[in-house]
Amino acid sequence: MREWQVKRRERTKQLIELGGLVAKADLVGLTEDDRAALLGAFLTVAAKLRGPDGAQALVLFRRKGKRAFEAEQAAETANSESGSS
Repeated sequence: MREWQVKRRERTKQLIELGGLVAKADLVGLTEDDRAALLGAFLTVAAKLRGPDGAQALVLFRRKGKRAFEAEQAAETANSESGSS
């Protein structure tokens, strides 16, 4: 496979995963799929991260995201265990 094809596939995978995060956060539903509102929200987050408290904001965002992933994993585990009983 050519190098450009590998890079294109990697980028496509990354974009799909990022889109999944947007859906997981229910941003599509909350904004009624308003692309301008979504972009505005992302630009607001980017400005926060570029600001003087950006490092602290990143720590908080990361912590909240990890907790959400852990809660989802726990719920999936609980559902799979209750389904097998």
